[in-house]
Amino acid sequence: MTEATTKVSQNKFEKFKSEKDGLAVKAELEQFASIGWEAMDETDREHRLKWLGVFFRPVTPGKFMMRLRLPNGIITSAQMRVLGEVIERYGDDGSGDITTRQNIQLRGIRIEDLPNIFNKFKGVGLTSIQSGMDNVRNITGDPVAGLDADELYDTRELVSQIQDAITNNGEGNPEFTNLPRKFNIAIAGGRDNSVHAEINDLAFIPAYKRVGEAGAQEFGFNVLVGGFFSAKRCDAAIPLDAWVAPEDVVAVCIAVLEVYRDNGLRANRQKSRLMWLIDEWGVDKFRTQVAKQMGKPLANAAPEDEIDWEKRDHIGVYRQKQAGLNYIGLHIPVGRLYAQDMFELARMAEVYGSGEIRLSVEQNVIIPNVPDSRLETLLAEPLLERFSINPDTLTRGLVSCTGAQFCNFALIETKNRALEEVASLAQEVQLTRPVRIHWTGCPNSCGQPQVADIGLMGTKARKNGKPVDGVDIYMGGKVGKDAHLGTCVIKGVPCEDLQPVLRDLLIEHFGATLKKSEALVAT
Repeated sequence: MTEATTKVSQNKFEKFKSEKDGLAVKAELEQFASIGWEAMDETDREHRLKWLGVFFRPVTPGKFMMRLRLPNGIITSAQMRVLGEVIERYGDDGSGDITTRQNIQLRGIRIEDLPNIFNKFKGVGLTSIQSGMDNVRNITGDPVAGLDADELYDTRELVSQIQDAITNNGEGNPEFTNLPRKFNIAIAGGRDNSVHAEINDLAFIPAYKRVGEAGAQEFGFNVLVGGFFSAKRCDAAIPLDAWVAPEDVVAVCIAVLEVYRDNGLRANRQKSRLMWLIDEWGVDKFRTQVAKQMGKPLANAAPEDEIDWEKRDHIGVYRQKQAGLNYIGLHIPVGRLYAQDMFELARMAEVYGSGEIRLSVEQNVIIPNVPDSRLETLLAEPLLERFSINPDTLTRGLVSCTGAQFCNFALIETKNRALEEVASLAQEVQLTRPVRIHWTGCPNSCGQPQVADIGLMGTKARKNGKPVDGVDIYMGGKVGKDAHLGTCVIKGVPCEDLQPVLRDLLIEHFGATLKKSEALVAT
């Protein structure tokens, strides 16, 4: 790191980062386990542990959250089984959530068990290093990479290479543990933008470009920068006007991170994401500095990218490009998994597939490499009664953040409320196509309401002069071809009054019709 990273106004976060690198607590886990969470240094407990992927949660004191790193959303059956074993220990407190970054978070973890948990992780090649605070978060790629006959590029190897460079092969890399704020990276390999590229700080979009004297078409990626959600501001990523060959993607990631690390704004954490630096410099200067950091010029962007399909959710049964094999997309309601679910998914991946499991940004699971001969038996598995391959149109597109049950930032409960709302709506209306409804508990937007058909952001509303749980409603978000962010259309709807509002929106904007019994009541 350069001297510039230390010459900043010392807000409390920059101050404690300058006093002690977050990775330093890695050597202190045994001590933490022996003294217990209450005796720990407060900054170590509430902040530095996040560098190891361990999160103190005031709403569940003594029960921590752990966030994994699963590049491209790929996990083996052995790894999934270990995660099940970890949360099984905690009974009703133990659960796991699939996140909107193809990742898994574990809940109910006790500090006394951390050394043993990390040993278990190491035994199966799992890591949670640098998954919180001012680090690069889980790197997303196409969920059906290597399976889809129509894919343009298999993203798996590139995503793994980027993670290994940033985390020093999962051991921790001090070169990238002191960014101004968190940082998201995505690589799209198909035509439908499965990674939601536009909401990442750095994203790579498939594009062909004429290269060399012969003008042959070469495959590479157009680069987007600056996309992010925060309580203060939400912005879609903008073009860097750069095209890079696959072999240069890792170098571009490193160069962008180094420029951001050494020059990003640090005095005000609400203005520390990459887009604020781009605003200050202008995209041309930022591009010039990235090329300088790389030590080579950047080619101009290809005139067009290859994102020309509408978004797919991969739920259902699909042929792979490998003859006689299929991948099966299971809908996991709001991404919530318990220990027995993890054990069953691990078993099914081994019995019917190749022992591999994929996760999507819609919080769902894919079991790949299922032979035709095993398909019918798999589809008869009892687990598919809950994790359906053909969920109803409202449930199918449902996404939710953690909510107030476990997250101290959330202003309302989301996951349980989301399930209850769509169950009630399903009794009233019918639709001919899925509607993507995203819930998020606070303006930090982990549930990404801005990319939904209908987005619901937790807030405090007023009813009869009293504060109550409520939501701000967003509409118009689009993913896939011509992706763009939605905007807030209704503010402060009390949650107890939400159902008729959602029903009317579904009828007016998405072609829903009242079911017969409801239509009779309405007349």
